[in-house]
Amino acid sequence: MKAYFSTRVSCLACVTAMVAASGCATTANNPKDPFEGFNRAMFAVNEGLDVVVKPVARGYDAAAPLPVKVVIGNFFGNIWDLWTAVNNLLQGKGQQAVSDVGRVLINSTVGIGGAFDVAGEMGLTKHSEDFGQTLGKWGVADGPFFYWPLIGPRTTRDTFGWMVDVYFDPVWRVDDISLRNTLVGIRYIDVRASLLPSDKVVDEAAFDRYNYIRDAYLQHRRSEIFDGAVPHELLDDESSK
Repeated sequence: MKAYFSTRVSCLACVTAMVAASGCATTANNPKDPFEGFNRAMFAVNEGLDVVVKPVARGYDAAAPLPVKVVIGNFFGNIWDLWTAVNNLLQGKGQQAVSDVGRVLINSTVGIGGAFDVAGEMGLTKHSEDFGQTLGKWGVADGPFFYWPLIGPRTTRDTFGWMVDVYFDPVWRVDDISLRNTLVGIRYIDVRASLLPSDKVVDEAAFDRYNYIRDAYLQHRRSEIFDGAVPHELLDDESSK
C-alpha cells in the first residue's frame, strides 16, 4: 500500500503521474522481470480478487460523502506521517523529518486525531516515504520484479521494505483483532476507491495491462527514490536498453 496521502485527490494525482510516466513502456522480456510467468499468474489472481474488491470500493465511493472520505484519508495519512518521519531521518533528510513530526503533533491535537490536515494549512508539506525508498537511498538495488496478490507490484527490495512497513505500522499492531481488521479493511477500500479513476486510464491506454502497470511502477519508484531528480546516467542507461 503506497504511501497514504492526506486526501484522495493527492493519491489519485500520484497514480495519474505514474501512468503518464509509462508512456514509453518497454516491451515484454524485460530484464527486470525474470519471473514474468509467475508474475502474470499472480496478476491474474489479483485481477480475480479485484472482481470482489472493486464493487465494494465503488459502493463506498458512491455512498460516502466527500468530507467523510477526506477525513478517513487524513486519519490514516496522519498515522503514516510518523513512519515517514522515521524514514526521512534514516535517509538523512533531517529537516523533512522534523516537519513530519510537527505534522503529526499538530494534526493529532488541533486536527482532532488526524481527521483534519491543519498542519498542511499551516504550510507543513506532506511527504510520503517508506522503508523500500530508504533502502534505495542506501544503495540497495531493485532486484527482480514481483507482482503479489492484494499488495500489487513490488521489486525484491520493496517487498522486504513493505514487510518492515507493515511490522511498524500502528494499524497492524492494534491488539484488538476485530478493530485492527476493521481499520485495515477501511484503509484498503478507501485507497482502492481513490484509484478507481485510474482504471479507465489504464484500460484505454494499455494493450497489455500487466506490462503497462509493471513499467509504470518501476519508473515511478525510481523517481520516488531520487525525489524526482533521477541521475542522467541512469536515464541514459535505461534508454539504451
